[in-house]
Amino acid sequence: MEREELGAWLRLSLTPGLGNTSARRLLAAFGPPETLYAQSPEALQTILTPAQVAALLQVPEDWAPLLDSTWAWLQAEPTARTVVTLGDPAYPQALLNIEDPPLLLYLSGRIDLPLDSARSLAIVGSRNPTPQGALNARQFATALAEQGLTIVSGLALGIDGAAHEGALAGARGAERLATVAVVGTGADRVYPKSHHALAHRISEHGLIVSEYPLGTPPLAANFPRRNRLIAGLSNATLVVEAALQSGSLITARLAAEQGKEVFAILGS
Repeated sequence: MEREELGAWLRLSLTPGLGNTSARRLLAAFGPPETLYAQSPEALQTILTPAQVAALLQVPEDWAPLLDSTWAWLQAEPTARTVVTLGDPAYPQALLNIEDPPLLLYLSGRIDLPLDSARSLAIVGSRNPTPQGALNARQFATALAEQGLTIVSGLALGIDGAAHEGALAGARGAERLATVAVVGTGADRVYPKSHHALAHRISEHGLIVSEYPLGTPPLAANFPRRNRLIAGLSNATLVVEAALQSGSLITARLAAEQGKEVFAILGS
């Protein structure tokens, strides 16, 4: 992706009051973001409200510094990174079938390996599991990874971390994605900080995925929202010790709504 193209996509994604749905309608009507800003306000108002058009045509204050930091992040080594846009052939096709697919995906890690949702399974659960629950998550992830599945989770404390660890152990040496961490921060942030080493290992043998701009802190609202991506990138979901009203059960519900199987370990 060239810097100018990246800048146009970032500007679109940062437009206040413009959600993914309206942005997708714009893209369908006028083509890629580079062409949007050449349209007349009258043409844009066939899709958007006058307030949205005004916001779209005003350059966001944080656009230029974010473009600089994102471009620098993409060039940094040794970890491979990319930004995949909606409509790009590299965009995960499974996410096109979920509610509100993101405009941009920030990927860090083994971007050279395919992300096959048909061979992926999500493991989610409590941030404060029992020792047996954490062991179950790790052992299931290891066994499934040994059979060629990619384990998808959210890099949180507890079950998520155990699932990622188990997947890394089970897929050791294989030339495929061991595990995918869908995070609720920017892809340049690690949350919780105690998972910094784990995130590094995931980037070596798997993939870190975020829909949020670089620098995005761990805002509470982002974590339930990213769960639709965890469910979307997986062919099924395994729940381990999820509390009522938890994000894990949100993921399970979203997976079921997407027509995918949901499993639970006895007692979870």
